[in-house]
Amino acid sequence: MKRTAITLGDPNSISPEIVIKSLNFLDLPKDKIILIANQNILDFYNENYGLSLENNYKIIEIPYETKDIKIAQETEEAGEFSFRAVKTACDLALNNEIDAIVTAPISKRAINMAGHHYSGQTEILEQYLANNNQKAEMLFICNRFSVLLLTRHIPLRDVPNFITKETIIDKVKSLKTSFNIQLAKPNPKFAICALNPHAGENGILGDEEINHIIPAVNALKSMGIDIDGPFPADTLFTNCTKDECDYDCYIAMYHDQGLIPIKLLEQDNCVNTTIGLNILRTSPAHGTAFDIAGKNIANPDSMINAIQLAIK
Repeated sequence: MKRTAITLGDPNSISPEIVIKSLNFLDLPKDKIILIANQNILDFYNENYGLSLENNYKIIEIPYETKDIKIAQETEEAGEFSFRAVKTACDLALNNEIDAIVTAPISKRAINMAGHHYSGQTEILEQYLANNNQKAEMLFICNRFSVLLLTRHIPLRDVPNFITKETIIDKVKSLKTSFNIQLAKPNPKFAICALNPHAGENGILGDEEINHIIPAVNALKSMGIDIDGPFPADTLFTNCTKDECDYDCYIAMYHDQGLIPIKLLEQDNCVNTTIGLNILRTSPAHGTAFDIAGKNIANPDSMINAIQLAIK
């Protein structure tokens, strides 16, 4: 029996709201879902916002006291709960009790306040689930196209140090494998962004394209991978129409280079996916949205899509 684990996310954010709304909308068979949550939190959202689960899903309890629910605040208690929920999902995966993981948003600051020094959930998953030097990669998937982040949550000033021929080759090969196996697309077309403005202008504006990106692209082509570039990122995404794009996946050099266009074009339909590990993880493409927490106005569409993709 294939089962998907869903974590409740930060209890002070919009995460419990979108989890409850999504599960009620989807009305999935109860034996397909394991919810990693806490009954006190679920009761709080029922009593205060009229949000209650309509199906009797199996719940794995992570301890949390009602008094520690502090809407729209980043707290150590919420960070500990968030971390333990993700860690529990990893344990279930390692024991072959689940086939996919869906994580609701958590606060990076809160988990660090609790003493768990990670820059995000992707890094937690890599820590506990990677085998044989596997690397977790962040792939954002929407209806028209996908975006792979070559680097993730690092300062912009450090990005050039991570852009090497070897890194690009390894990550694109992993991407191709995920498209073939997990996404069932045998011949994906990839495009890679340049790092520098105007793709470096033949070294005038930077030499990373000449020294690393172009050699990597040539090597990948020789392996039979359909990849073009590097292209200036300010024009690469402009060919995406309402229905389709020129490429299946765009490889961005850094966080905002890839996420600005995909969130601008497909915010509600976008799903954050962790690939490169033995189990697939999906998540909404947005964060904790503390500014609207407790207002019962959060849009669950991205969470709905994340659950559907994981199950598919």
